[in-house]
Amino acid sequence: MSEYSAPVGAPIWFDLMSSNPAKAAEFYGEIFGWEVDAPPNEEFGGYQNFMKNGHTVCGLSPAMPGTPPNIWSVYLRTDDAEATAKAAEAAGGTVVVPPMAIADLGSMMTIADPAGAAIGFWQPGTHAGFAEWGEHGTPYWFECHSKDYPKSIEFYTALLGARIEEIGTGGDPDAVGPDAYGQVFLGENSYCGIMDASKIHPAEVPSFWQVYITVDDVDATVKQIESLGGQIMMPGEVTPYGTLAAVTDPMGAAFCLGHPPAGM
Repeated sequence: MSEYSAPVGAPIWFDLMSSNPAKAAEFYGEIFGWEVDAPPNEEFGGYQNFMKNGHTVCGLSPAMPGTPPNIWSVYLRTDDAEATAKAAEAAGGTVVVPPMAIADLGSMMTIADPAGAAIGFWQPGTHAGFAEWGEHGTPYWFECHSKDYPKSIEFYTALLGARIEEIGTGGDPDAVGPDAYGQVFLGENSYCGIMDASKIHPAEVPSFWQVYITVDDVDATVKQIESLGGQIMMPGEVTPYGTLAAVTDPMGAAFCLGHPPAGM
């Protein structure tokens, strides 16, 4: 197990809003070994936590009326949600869901960054977020797919106080990877990245945050996902950053798989 405790500004939680939570629980249980912690909590809109190795790993909720279903959401840590909301607006973001307390668990909020990507923030109370990283069924990476890369870089640098290290190919046709990609460093470590997706996704696809989950064997997991009714958007591909794949669950929620490069 690789223990993890999110520093301020780093991913602390992620959750799935599903059109069929029961089927989603069965599917993710098969591929990642996740188990729901309890029956749907009606006090919190039917929310459940997925568990792995005795720790919470992410959340699951029914689709809410008027919101797109089958979407994964990412939350970054804040220790002051009200201050983060003000800072986000000052940096050009828009507060979509203002800070609100969830019992004694913590406080959450959602903003839209200047490129249009929705990103959540979680101020932990008794719910400290996920506690493992880099093991099968736990987070591998988080990534903002931006349709306006310069705006995203400027925004997250200002809001998070982050250092962005550019690792894109610069358009080199012989290199593997996107033209522009910024690793987001908080101190000495990086937990997420920002990719210029303006040439990757169709015009109608907005900016969004993507979730990557660690697996022991990407190719085997891709085959398993297909057998369980999921779709394969990108089969396993060996890159300098590990073997990666992009898939959906049977309801259409998109996520990615990752396995570290040899020697890591």
